[in-house]
Amino acid sequence: MSGHDVQALSDVDIHVYEAVASLAIAHETAGREAVVQSSGLDESDVRRSLATLVAHGHIVPRGDGFALGSHDFEVDY
Repeated sequence: MSGHDVQALSDVDIHVYEAVASLAIAHETAGREAVVQSSGLDESDVRRSLATLVAHGHIVPRGDGFALGSHDFEVDY
């Protein structure tokens, strides 16, 4: 996906992406459990969304969590 256009994502994916972004900014990575808690979504929805976001390069696995992938915009939390 060229440019990693987060605006092309579903509402759930955007919600999960924003949770990862806010957690990753504060802690460098976002663990799955923290994303579930932060997003307020069901764990199964978060798992599917994380898989989609990784597949498109929006987030990347890092250690036991996830970090932001390449992006061409500023994230300020």
